[in-house]
Amino acid sequence: MEMEQLLSMGFSSELAAQALAATGGKSTLKATEWILSHKSSNPNPNPNPNPNPNPNPNPSPPPPPPPFQPKLDRFFHLQTKLSPSPPSPEPTATATAPSIRIVPQNDPDDDSATPSPLHNKRQKLQHPKPTIQLGRTDQAHEPLPERMRPRTIFEVVGQDHILGNNSLLRSAIDRNRIPSIIFWGPPGSGKTSIAKSIVNSAQERSSFRFVSLSAVTSGVKDVRDAVEEARKMRVKNNKRTVLFVDEVHRFNKSQQDSFLPVIEDGSIVFMGATTENPSFHLITPLLSRCRVLTLNPLKPHHVETLLKRAVNDREKGLSPSIGMRVDVKDDALEFLSMNCDGDARVALNALEISATTAAARVADNQPKQKGVGLELDRDFDSAGSGENEISSFAAVVTVDDVKEALQCKHLAYDKAGDEHYNLISALHKSMRGSDADAAIYWLARMLEGGEEPLYIARRLIRFASEDVGLADPLALNQAVSCYQACHFLGMPECNVILAQCVAYLALAPKSIAVYRAIGAAQKVVRESVGQNEGVPLHLRNAPTKLMKELGYGKDYIYPPDNPSSSTQSYLPPSLQGYKFLDWPSQNSTQQ
Repeated sequence: MEMEQLLSMGFSSELAAQALAATGGKSTLKATEWILSHKSSNPNPNPNPNPNPNPNPNPSPPPPPPPFQPKLDRFFHLQTKLSPSPPSPEPTATATAPSIRIVPQNDPDDDSATPSPLHNKRQKLQHPKPTIQLGRTDQAHEPLPERMRPRTIFEVVGQDHILGNNSLLRSAIDRNRIPSIIFWGPPGSGKTSIAKSIVNSAQERSSFRFVSLSAVTSGVKDVRDAVEEARKMRVKNNKRTVLFVDEVHRFNKSQQDSFLPVIEDGSIVFMGATTENPSFHLITPLLSRCRVLTLNPLKPHHVETLLKRAVNDREKGLSPSIGMRVDVKDDALEFLSMNCDGDARVALNALEISATTAAARVADNQPKQKGVGLELDRDFDSAGSGENEISSFAAVVTVDDVKEALQCKHLAYDKAGDEHYNLISALHKSMRGSDADAAIYWLARMLEGGEEPLYIARRLIRFASEDVGLADPLALNQAVSCYQACHFLGMPECNVILAQCVAYLALAPKSIAVYRAIGAAQKVVRESVGQNEGVPLHLRNAPTKLMKELGYGKDYIYPPDNPSSSTQSYLPPSLQGYKFLDWPSQNSTQQ
């Protein structure tokens, strides 16, 4: 069996017999390795495994060396270290398999440089490490938002209030005096892009060095290493380091403290990016050393500008990553820009997915006959080092492709951040202003953003007492019932229950008399007005004989027996005459 396999590989019968005799004759793989190592280590080996120490005085001439076996590569992609064999000119099914290099393992006790076939150890197979070269093809696999980042501040779109001609940033860039900055804005508004473009736009760009860290993956050690390197660069090359920290709000207090001395002594120019309110998530000393710049969500026409830029850019835009020309209909661009909630990253990612869908549709519609393929346009780079093949067919992106890519409208909402509190505040104030339409709209925004319905129901219970109060005491019953119903049903069925309660509270009469009354009373207690006197004796309970003897409950007038009595006082003597609740008297209410 082994002999037949070796013969089918193209080895001569004599060489195959020698290999099987040297390796025991039970393994085709060992015999093949023996042949390869035998050929590379000793071109004219002695095939006799037990050579005679007294040779025949009239020996026969040695057999000729085995010929080169051209068929070997069809079975093993093996390549000897000493004499690499050229690649096979015939394409095979395994042409893309990784090559394997054979490294002979010599016996450490053997003084000979070349291992003997008699004591040849099993060869060690090593896969060579692949060499990765980044080129235009690899860059095309970067996400589209990353490829389309603006290089300078003049390419930034939608933040004119901080990048205008007379703005702080523009003046600092023109004078080459970049300050430490905190960028605060929603995702996809350009915080990272602006930070990078500031350095690229500086008057003396070579005098700055940009270093980027992420607070999600970095710690104090990374910050210290970056600062130490910054100090060395400043002494050695007189180059200042701009240290950019993304998601800086994720650093705790001690981590944020590590920035204070290096910002103070000018070792670094600090730039941080955060989506959370700096007043709540960044320490005051850090804020005092930086300027906080607020970025706004991009307007639809700003997003549309960025999308058109990606479509028309043949070097970094859609075409290189899709592999063909891309045409995007105007209504698709408009729909995408209107439904990304001002997030450029969401829009560009959705555009790339839409173009991929359109390109797949074009490929499926092309003829599948043998020899028929996509006609290609080849764009060579200026250095001639590579090419980017783009199909002459065009992928047309429609509104349906964009809808498929988005799946649903993107909503800027966070359950624990600023937008969470902004929306619940808008809901509360709309109900207070008796605008049921606005209240239902803000409710819908919260529900579509994924807000917990029971949280909204709890806020409605509070509103029922704070803003409706005694003007409609049944409002509290409505709110509590709403909470219980939401607990029973859950989303999405409880949406109409929340809407009913919101509408009821918005249209109900309003009174904050109780809210003001409890606030005034608590203020009196906190400020110890009346010295927080003890309870008057006539108001105290007297369950025991001793307490009665001490005067507890003495002279107390029982109102049901004396409905007309109004002389009894219920406040401490020092607070006599204080009025907390501004509400009609009980008698007038009954009338």
